[in-house]
Amino acid sequence: MTTGLIQEVNKQVANWTVLYVKLHNYHWFIKGKHFFTLHEKFEALYDEAATIIDELAERILSIGGKPIGTLKECLATASIKEASGTEGEAEMVKAILTDFTTLTDELKTAIGLAEQAEDQGTADILLGIQKSLRKHMWMLQSFLG
Repeated sequence: MTTGLIQEVNKQVANWTVLYVKLHNYHWFIKGKHFFTLHEKFEALYDEAATIIDELAERILSIGGKPIGTLKECLATASIKEASGTEGEAEMVKAILTDFTTLTDELKTAIGLAEQAEDQGTADILLGIQKSLRKHMWMLQSFLG
């Protein structure tokens, strides 16, 4: 398997791990008139993130790579940034929308590498994640108006 593909999928593991923690932060610290809606949405998103992290890490192992397994490695590799802890509800939603846009863009590269390596299994996993992200992006954008 190509090293480039494993590196790109590992970047996704790192991004989703940082996002998992960020979504917990938002879930715990959300305040405002949309508390109930966003509290539940953030929980659903971090549950989905946990599933994605596991699926990607196991895929890396199955194609002969080693998934990133520490927070230090995740923070050094990820393009997603941690929550500041000062965001209001609209800022939280905008940050997640920005993160999902970043992930979607980076997934294009990973999907291309998977297709070049004729690794349809990895490409399918990545396409499924991309499809889910696009739906979430539409919903978050609609929430913001």
